Amino acid sequence: MGYDARIDSLTTKHQTLEHQLEQESRRPIPDTAMVATLKRQKLKIKDELARMSRH
Repeated sequence: MGYDARIDSLTTKHQTLEHQLEQESRRPIPDTAMVATLKRQKLKIKDELARMSRH
Protein backbone atom coordinates (compact mmCIF):
# COMPACT_ATOMS: atom_id res chain seq x y z
CA MET A 1 0.00 0.00 0.00
CA GLY A 2 1.36 3.39 -0.97
CA TYR A 3 1.85 6.27 1.40
CA ASP A 4 -1.17 8.25 0.16
CA ALA A 5 -3.38 5.17 0.12
CA ARG A 6 -2.38 4.40 3.72
CA ILE A 7 -3.24 7.94 4.82
CA ASP A 8 -6.59 7.73 3.01
CA SER A 9 -7.31 4.38 4.62
CA LEU A 10 -6.48 5.63 8.11
CA THR A 11 -8.51 8.79 7.60
CA THR A 12 -11.52 6.78 6.46
CA LYS A 13 -11.19 4.42 9.41
CA HIS A 14 -10.94 7.41 11.79
CA GLN A 15 -14.13 8.90 10.33
CA THR A 16 -15.92 5.55 10.63
CA LEU A 17 -14.90 5.26 14.27
CA GLU A 18 -16.09 8.82 14.90
CA HIS A 19 -19.47 7.94 13.40
CA GLN A 20 -19.70 4.79 15.53
CA LEU A 21 -18.77 6.79 18.63
CA GLU A 22 -21.46 9.38 17.89
CA GLN A 23 -24.06 6.64 17.39
CA GLU A 24 -23.10 4.90 20.63
CA SER A 25 -23.16 8.18 22.55
CA ARG A 26 -26.70 8.91 21.35
CA ARG A 27 -28.08 5.71 22.83
CA PRO A 28 -30.14 6.13 26.01
CA ILE A 29 -27.55 4.11 27.94
CA PRO A 30 -24.25 4.11 26.01
CA ASP A 31 -21.96 1.12 26.44
CA THR A 32 -19.06 2.74 28.27
CA ALA A 33 -16.69 -0.10 27.38
CA MET A 34 -17.52 0.34 23.68
CA VAL A 35 -17.06 4.10 23.93
CA ALA A 36 -13.64 3.64 25.56
CA THR A 37 -12.61 1.10 22.91
CA LEU A 38 -13.66 3.37 20.06
CA LYS A 39 -11.80 6.31 21.60
CA ARG A 40 -8.63 4.23 21.99
CA GLN A 41 -8.84 3.09 18.37
CA LYS A 42 -9.33 6.67 17.18
CA LEU A 43 -6.37 7.85 19.23
CA LYS A 44 -4.16 5.08 17.85
CA ILE A 45 -5.04 6.10 14.29
CA LYS A 46 -4.54 9.79 15.08
CA ASP A 47 -1.09 9.04 16.50
CA GLU A 48 -0.14 7.00 13.43
CA LEU A 49 -1.28 9.79 11.11
CA ALA A 50 0.76 12.29 13.13
CA ARG A 51 3.87 10.08 12.89
CA MET A 52 3.38 9.69 9.15
CA SER A 53 3.03 13.43 8.63
CA ARG A 54 6.39 14.06 10.34
CA HIS A 55 8.26 11.83 7.89
